[in-house]
Amino acid sequence: MTMRRKKIEPDTAVPVTLTLRDKELIEDHTFTDTEYVKRLKPGGRGKLRGNFTLEDLDDLTGYVAAEANHSKDKELKKELDGLWERLTKVMESYDDGG
Repeated sequence: MTMRRKKIEPDTAVPVTLTLRDKELIEDHTFTDTEYVKRLKPGGRGKLRGNFTLEDLDDLTGYVAAEANHSKDKELKKELDGLWERLTKVMESYDDGG
């Protein structure tokens, strides 16, 4: 079954919700641009929210995947893989025509 993707204009930012642990993984274990982390603001219930374009999410998932693929720590790899899956799911739920 194929998921319907919401059509958006190119360069439209979409909302992303992360946990404090997700932020920690991104900050401490990837080479992600710090500008991405600065976009995350408290979103209630211990969550963080930020707006990212699909291009931003593509960059972010790339950094997360690279670290997961090179991690020798099995638990860290598992956490990064889970974060990659969640970010990819958000990214793939939109279509900006690109």
